[in-house]
Amino acid sequence: MNKIKLNTAQKIRRKKRVRKKVYGDAQRPRLAVFRSLRHIYAQIIDDEGGFTLAAASTLSDKLGDKVGNMGNKEAAKLVGQALGRKATSLGIRSVRFDRKGYQYHGRVRALAEGAREAGLVF
Repeated sequence: MNKIKLNTAQKIRRKKRVRKKVYGDAQRPRLAVFRSLRHIYAQIIDDEGGFTLAAASTLSDKLGDKVGNMGNKEAAKLVGQALGRKATSLGIRSVRFDRKGYQYHGRVRALAEGAREAGLVF
């Protein structure tokens, strides 16, 4: 097995391990994070209904004006704050954090801290 296939298989195993434990419902939806090399995306999902309640990313027009480099911690924190504001306006206060196998540091941690600053509890 070459290195790329091995890394992909390991990432899928980590993601499945986290998703076994994290499930969003109507009372506590799931805050899912995806990060690519250039951008970061986050959405609040109700797994029972199977739909997205709120979403934010660095591709948003409002965030693009505030941050020059989209793939850094400052941009991730702004995405977390924007998502937190959207969620609190919808009446969502408590969520379950789904880091999808990513380590809890860097951009993922900055997004989580930004969401907490905006009023989300997890």
